[in-house]
Amino acid sequence: MPAEPSIKRAVAFFDGQNLFHAAKAAFGYVYPNYDPVLLARAVSQTKGWQLVETRFYTGVPDARDNAHWHDFWTSKLAQMGRLGVTSYARSLRYRNQMVPLPDGRLVPTLVGQEKGIDVRIALDVVGLAHRNIFDVGLIFSQDQDLCEAADEIRVIAAEQQRWIKLASAFPVSPTTRNPRGINKTDWCPIDRATYDACLDPRDYRSKPRRT
Repeated sequence: MPAEPSIKRAVAFFDGQNLFHAAKAAFGYVYPNYDPVLLARAVSQTKGWQLVETRFYTGVPDARDNAHWHDFWTSKLAQMGRLGVTSYARSLRYRNQMVPLPDGRLVPTLVGQEKGIDVRIALDVVGLAHRNIFDVGLIFSQDQDLCEAADEIRVIAAEQQRWIKLASAFPVSPTTRNPRGINKTDWCPIDRATYDACLDPRDYRSKPRRT
């Protein structure tokens, strides 16, 4: 078995929408108010890992479909870029989805869906591991589609005869509906105190215009 390195280089991979919905369920936040750089540092420091890169992935609506969230993500991604975060954004795809009302009726609602974000994360996790960029791939997501990347990491570790780990980080609280990390990874639950210490002080939401 390859020796465990004394200094473990970590790369953080953020599934922006998955993390937001987990934080909303756990802590009640209504918009993505986390700072990926601070959060990646906090989890890495807790585990004794040396953070070497932070990468962020999200779907972004077209301005014609949802100007509010388009502007929000455009501003937040620009700020992350200034902080050295590598980001990957894809346009959301919209389709009608039947949504139940409290009285039981179903109404068609236009819903934006991400396509290809999990694939892009998996490709980058495998690609950076193959290039020996990290010892720990820290994925901020609970998307079980990413568990297949863990199988590929084990193959790479065997081929390169080196120690590699994948971990998944996610918010938890008594209201959490999904308390599980990604299968075949080490789980790193994030409590309220840790999350709140890593909030982004900037609010990128559009301010209502005064009349």
